[in-house]
Amino acid sequence: MNNQNEDYGHVLKFTGIFGGVQGLNVLVGLVRNKFVALLLGPDGMGLVSLFNTTVQLISQATHLGISVSAVRNISEYYDAGDTEKVAHCVKVVRGWCLLTALLGMLVCVVAGPFLSNTTFSWGDHTLHFVLLAPAVGMIAITGGETAILKGQRKLGALALVQIVAALASLVIAIPIYYFFWQAGIVPVIVLMAFVTMCATLRFSLRIFPLQIRGARGILGEGMGMIRLGVAFTLAGIVGSGAEMFIRSFLNVAGSLDAVGLYNAGYMITITYAGLVFAAMESDYFPRLSAVNQDVEATNLMVNKQTEVSVLAIAPLLTSLIIFLPVLIPLLLSSQFLPIVAMTQVAALAMFFKAMTLPVAYITLARGLSVTYFVLESVYYVALVALIMVGYRHWGIWGTGLAITLAHLVEFLIINGYARWRYQYKQSSTVVKYFAVHLLIGLSAYILTMTVDELAYWLLGALLIVVSLSFSLWVLNQKRKSSSTSNRL
Repeated sequence: MNNQNEDYGHVLKFTGIFGGVQGLNVLVGLVRNKFVALLLGPDGMGLVSLFNTTVQLISQATHLGISVSAVRNISEYYDAGDTEKVAHCVKVVRGWCLLTALLGMLVCVVAGPFLSNTTFSWGDHTLHFVLLAPAVGMIAITGGETAILKGQRKLGALALVQIVAALASLVIAIPIYYFFWQAGIVPVIVLMAFVTMCATLRFSLRIFPLQIRGARGILGEGMGMIRLGVAFTLAGIVGSGAEMFIRSFLNVAGSLDAVGLYNAGYMITITYAGLVFAAMESDYFPRLSAVNQDVEATNLMVNKQTEVSVLAIAPLLTSLIIFLPVLIPLLLSSQFLPIVAMTQVAALAMFFKAMTLPVAYITLARGLSVTYFVLESVYYVALVALIMVGYRHWGIWGTGLAITLAHLVEFLIINGYARWRYQYKQSSTVVKYFAVHLLIGLSAYILTMTVDELAYWLLGALLIVVSLSFSLWVLNQKRKSSSTSNRL
């Protein structure tokens, strides 16, 4: 019981820490984007988006998903206390990351003319893509070193790296854009990648100094890591392809405005939920990987993570549903008011996401690459199909409904598969907390369609208070239980 409560306290602690860091990132991002919009204008922001998207695409296609798959191997050896295998695994990870960094840079340089012709309808931007190659390489190195920190549970270091990167984005971007305008876009991207890499290396090299001796032949190892990483990469490509298809469909079936509205509503929902889900990859995944073959320990850890996720995110989602009519003009502009209804119904999807994501990590923790790829692909196929139907029948609101229904499908498939394949069973407390908060969330959504003016705000505030009070009451009971067990 003592270990269980300590585990619960750990989940709660680091969910709060990484949620706070994510909140800082969001805040800094809002400030940065505001300045970028003022300094560069719409055209400049478009260039920033195009170059960043290109760097992300090349990185995703060439880095083999090592930043995720390597965590599993390092975590297993770390929890077993096998320092020799951990050190050797670090060498393997660094060797593969160096190779993928060189591969990514080469692809960026060679594909420069093609990227210029396909991305832009004016001018020759080949040199810009060539100059972005170092950023692709540094992102690969950063990904490997981040995996080492995650596997070693250096969560404080990971949080500090994210804070440094967020603050550096302000310090670097604003002066350069002010003095060099659009000519500073590529240097900013490269410098940001350099700062993030240096901050990550500062911590990882203190734990495992760079060793060249004994590195010969290491590229012949770690194929299990590479297979899982490739599956992760392919799933990411399927996801990116699905998102591109959705936006193309909305552009053809609707208009460019529909694409912009959908994108804004989708990003608000995902960004808001990210405040709670931020700790999953950094803290939860390494711990789950270490016990991936122990059914009882896996069930306990997944249920604890799910409890905290549901209790933490539900009050935020209820607040989002109620306050969206105020938040949209504040964060964007009154032109985006049509996405209020879409985002309110899409917010319900995150209730199911809180119940699904911790379970979905079991497949990654066990290294079942093909299974992970298939499950992810099924979700994206469902998302595309539902959005096509939803938009044709109900317009932009239908896309929000489709997002929620797709997450419901994912919830049923992931949890059903985990119960059959991994003997995972949801605890009664998880089901109870989810049922209570989903009922409150649905009540908040129904309120948006049935009540206006003062009654809306009064009843909405009441639902927020009820949701928050319930979560705080449960969390307080868990803390008391933990304190009692520790004293015993």
